[in-house]
Amino acid sequence: MASSSPSRLQNYDVFVSFRGKDTRRKFASHLYTALRYRNIITFKYDREIEAGDTISDEICQAIQDSRFVVVIISENYATSKWCLEELRMIMDFHTEDMSRVVPIFYGVDPSDVRHQRGSFDTAFQ
Repeated sequence: MASSSPSRLQNYDVFVSFRGKDTRRKFASHLYTALRYRNIITFKYDREIEAGDTISDEICQAIQDSRFVVVIISENYATSKWCLEELRMIMDFHTEDMSRVVPIFYGVDPSDVRHQRGSFDTAFQ
């Protein structure tokens, strides 16, 4: 697999970021299955996250080691401090041109996210 940076080995083609309770058994699982079916090496964290948990080294490394990151932005995505921290990390690597980020708006109007309306207004206050 070709790397976008010669000094960095990429272990995953795609890292999937999602709010578990919104999309784990719905969209995220179907996307993961479809990608794997096409032999696309995909990382999806499936363990339940408890309040107060910090992002594991495994996730940090998987974000760094992925060519693409798919962020499934659902209605409650921004209510999770974990998701927001993960997104911050993703964007840090993206701005360093280490990965490409593909947002998917699942049941959410992109303008609500951009302008922080609806559930995003509440989450960011």
